[in-house]
Parts: sequence; structure tokens; C-alpha cells
Amino acid sequence: MSILDETYTLSNGVEIPKLGLGTWFIEEDKAAQAVRDAVEIGYRNIDTAQAYGNERGVGEGIRTSGVARSDLFVSTKLAAEIKDYDTAVAAIDGSLRTMGLEYVDLMLIHSPQPWADFRGGDYADGNRAAWRALEEAHTAGKLRAIGVSNFLESDVENIIDGGTVVPHVNQLLVHVGNTPTDLLEFCADRGIQVQAYSPIAHGQMLKNRFVVEMAETYGVTVPQLCIRYTLQLGTVSLPKTANPDHMRANAQVDFLISDDDMTALRHLEARDYGDDSRFPVYSGK
Repeated sequence: MSILDETYTLSNGVEIPKLGLGTWFIEEDKAAQAVRDAVEIGYRNIDTAQAYGNERGVGEGIRTSGVARSDLFVSTKLAAEIKDYDTAVAAIDGSLRTMGLEYVDLMLIHSPQPWADFRGGDYADGNRAAWRALEEAHTAGKLRAIGVSNFLESDVENIIDGGTVVPHVNQLLVHVGNTPTDLLEFCADRGIQVQAYSPIAHGQMLKNRFVVEMAETYGVTVPQLCIRYTLQLGTVSLPKTANPDHMRANAQVDFLISDDDMTALRHLEARDYGDDSRFPVYSGK
């Protein structure tokens, strides 16, 4: 059984494939073909966001993939700057129109703060308002599941305390060298499925000698080791690529990392993202 056929079950009973395709940095005019290529290879989990600027292309790829819509799991994210109810309602419907879909399988609040103030001010009320819009769209059947992204424990607790639905998902930066153990445990305790974005640390693990050497001992590539690591943590892994060869290779992870090696990888700290530290998710601010 391929990893592409394996799923987790969210707290509301919705199944989500364990391995997905991330589409950050895939341009609008290339997104449809990337999605079609991924679906042809066997991917059934496609992740995008309003902020990525490629929802239209992703939606086109979904609609023209040749696979029934019900067999695909499509996620998008409410722009991080949206912290009020009315704008959130409009943006949810906007994503559906842009993608040309009657529903999406998962929609997340992209960040607890706007990107310009990441890990900054208090947006608790705004997040509750946006969450109410997601809850209503979920009840209406526009969204099969709802969740958050980049939310820390206090951010999640604010949503739980103010809402009627516990987030089904929290999408986080999780990779070898950056394993937020306490936050992963917090989410697990509350039945929140974690998705790992940038599982290869935006490519930085390709330069890490320790990781390179461990991958060699398993006879796999660094991306395969890193993806397998996030899967063994119990997360959904979302490597980004528009290259079909890389898509195929990323799905060839039917090996097992030993307990000792998992421990070593879990304790590794490597958070130097080079030029990409300009992005708030990598700099933390």
C-alpha cells in the first residue's frame, strides 16, 4: 500500500490523506498543471491558500484532473490579515468562486496575526470572529473541515474557548531541526491533526551534513528521510514541488526510521533558513 493511499481520520470523521502536495511558490499559470501531474501520480491531497495567489490555477487543476471531486482533498487558507466576521464570510465565498468549487475539504485561518505583525499584537477577538465565519460555512457544507495554521497553544485555546468547534487541524512549520514537541502534544491531546508544511525546511536540510549522512544509511534521499520523519511524528506531510519527478520521489517513503534515529532527529536543532528568513514563518516575526 502506497503512502498516497493512507489517511488519517479527523475528529469529525473526515479522512485526510497522509501525504499532500504543497503549492506555495507555484505560480498561478503553473499551478493547474502541477495539480494535474500530482493527481495523475496518485496524490489526493492538495494544499493552497489565498495568500499564495494560485487558487484559480489550483482549482482548474482539480476540475480538469480527471478524478472525481469526491476523491480529492482540497485545502485553502483564509488570508492572515482577515480578522473580522464580514470580511471572512466574503473571503470564504471568494475562494470557492475563484477555485470554481462547490466546497473545499479544509479551510484554515492562515495565521493568528497578520503577516506584518506576526507573533506580535493581540488579535484574539478578530480570530474568534473569523472562526465564527468558518464554523458557519462548515455547518452550511461549504467546508468539510476547518482549522488553523501557525497557531500556538494560547491561540488555539482562544479559538476553543470562544467557538463551538475545536479546530480539526493545525498546520505548522515542522521539520527535522524544528520539532515543536510541546505544541504537537498539545494538539494531539485535543484531537487536532497537525499538518507539517516545509518538511524539508524549505530545502535547507539538503545542506545539513548530519541529515545527509543519515539519509545515506537508509539508502534514501534527504527529502524522503525528512518526509518520512514528519509522517512518523503522526503529521500530514506537505512537501511543495511542481516537478513530477520530485512528486514521485517524495511518495517513495515506505521505509521505517528507527526509534533511536527518530530521537536523534527530534532533538536536532537547525533553523537557519538563509535568505528565506525574510518570511515571517521562518523568522518568527
